Amino acid sequence: MRQIAIYGKGGIGKSTTTQNLTAGLGIMGKKIMVVGCDPKADSTRLLLGGLAQKTVLDTLREEGEEIELEAILKPGFRDIMCVESGGPEPGVGCAGRGIITSIGMLEQLGAYTDELDYVFYDVLGDVVCGGFAMPMREGKAQEIYIVASGEMMALYAANNIAKGVQKYATTGGIRLGGIICNSRNVDGEKELVQAFAEELGSQMIYFVPRDNMVQRAEINKKTVLEFDDTANQAQEYRNLASAIDNNKMFVVPKPMHQDRLEEILMEHGIMDI
Repeated sequence: MRQIAIYGKGGIGKSTTTQNLTAGLGIMGKKIMVVGCDPKADSTRLLLGGLAQKTVLDTLREEGEEIELEAILKPGFRDIMCVESGGPEPGVGCAGRGIITSIGMLEQLGAYTDELDYVFYDVLGDVVCGGFAMPMREGKAQEIYIVASGEMMALYAANNIAKGVQKYATTGGIRLGGIICNSRNVDGEKELVQAFAEELGSQMIYFVPRDNMVQRAEINKKTVLEFDDTANQAQEYRNLASAIDNNKMFVVPKPMHQDRLEEILMEHGIMDI
């Protein structure tokens, strides 16, 4: 069983990418569980056809700790098992605790079965502290992938996440599997993200082109692969799934100092000199 955490700047399309990626793996016949680690509880919406998944924390608050696994784990597209950690009531407590509680409950209830090929953790934004670092810190996820684009702030965030991977590489045994470029159609984007990944000592594992088919599928509450599996973008997500499935490059990243990151951005015309 491969356990994978997906990180990236807030709003970069991380949850959309994760759901389409896992749909691609599901079509390949892989058995998958997706654990949503965002208090918004929207990490599995497309896999469940828009169904608002009841979160682990809400279930515990309403029903107490004597719950059945079926109460928090729902099958979605291609029988991908979906769970949402949830968060505290607004303004109260630490949202990261939802991840800690959720993973602990899933372990207690026997969700991590030998039948699973993959467990994916879709983690909130670029936060790698506290509970949000749990998939890294405690070795729950062995592989980390960072969703980024050729935009300055997306790469700043990716570099910070790489620092977290480096920090927990020894204690948690985690490795960076690569950068997934979720294109924003900025000039020289593919070359910039490739250069950024190589500077980290890693790879751009896949370049996902921008396509309005993603938005059309989301409006219909589906992944692209479920909405129209003949679309060009559906093939892109199948290719991404294959790239992840066949990946053999896992490294302890070498995050950049800010001045070096800015040099790379300037070399590719993202920042004015």
